[in-house]
Amino acid sequence: VQLVESGGGLVQVGGSLRLSCAASIRTFMHYAMAWFRQAPGKEREYLAGIAYNSERTIYADSVKGRFTVSRDNDKDITYLQMNSLKTEDTAVYFCAADSFGSGARNRKYDFWGQGTQVTVSS
Repeated sequence: VQLVESGGGLVQVGGSLRLSCAASIRTFMHYAMAWFRQAPGKEREYLAGIAYNSERTIYADSVKGRFTVSRDNDKDITYLQMNSLKTEDTAVYFCAADSFGSGARNRKYDFWGQGTQVTVSS
């Protein structure tokens, strides 16, 4: 099983990025998916989760209204659309897979990607 994030990069304050997480999982629909990030010197932070069928999404307060999580089960890809980016959004962003779970913050995630760097400059 492999999760590969892409789409990170350098963006100015107020800009947007869309991150992708490509999964090599035969049964992608058995997994809820989530996004986390970790900034230097800080703990890993939960951002958003999405149920296997996209019927439920969860967001951390820090990104609610700015970030949108979605998934394409035909392509086995999860997305994180990030708008109105702030300097404090600078971090390495990770996706994670939650087997038969909810994609919530306190779940034990089965698989993790290697991360993609997002840098927001002022």
